[in-house]
Amino acid sequence: MKRLKIKDIGVSLPKFMSVSINQQIIYPDSDGQPMADNTKQFRWIVLIKENLELLFADDPNVFVAGDLLWYPVEGHPEIRIAPDAMAVLGRPKGDRGSYRQWEEDNIPPQVVFEILSPGNRVKEMTRKLQFYERYGVEEYYIYDPDSNELEGLQRLDGRLQLIEQINGWISPRLGIQFRVTSETLEIYRPDGRKFLSSLELEQERQQAFQRAEQESQRAKRLAEQLRALGIDPEA
Repeated sequence: MKRLKIKDIGVSLPKFMSVSINQQIIYPDSDGQPMADNTKQFRWIVLIKENLELLFADDPNVFVAGDLLWYPVEGHPEIRIAPDAMAVLGRPKGDRGSYRQWEEDNIPPQVVFEILSPGNRVKEMTRKLQFYERYGVEEYYIYDPDSNELEGLQRLDGRLQLIEQINGWISPRLGIQFRVTSETLEIYRPDGRKFLSSLELEQERQQAFQRAEQESQRAKRLAEQLRALGIDPEA
């Protein structure tokens, strides 16, 4: 049965009643869908989200999220989408149950990422493209880890248009570079450092610690040799 709207009835409600109706609109923090369909898709989502957070760790006005519902239009909770990962430049860091654009200076996510899984369908991806194009996304990247295919779209003349040469492409907004090898996708920060998983970052940290420890031991041995020769290593 069609729900009647206020304008259909033709009756003006008192101001306080209008406020009450607006307050009853609920914007759920979950769409009931899983974050990922499999471990490979989940690993890529986490890799991109966490490395973007590291990249902008010192900038208080870059908000990064993964699988967070984005509501672009106030009063329309049915208009929503949850990008696998997204970056919003110009909005402060902090916890959110969802990204309600009208509460964020009306700034949409400028960059979004989608990681494909075998369950993705052409219809679904077309719907997402139309959504991102309509509501202001500037860069849209789609990666299929199974086929190792990357596609990117950039907003030009008000529309998201395909980036013809994506291999070696540098994101205008994020400054990161995409390189597609014969086996996988590699993403590099502006300083040339590669996006690494949490495990790889920990291994890198341990290696750096071991190198520092080895240098410290070498310096101690050298100081002892100098002292044995009657030379003050501090002089």
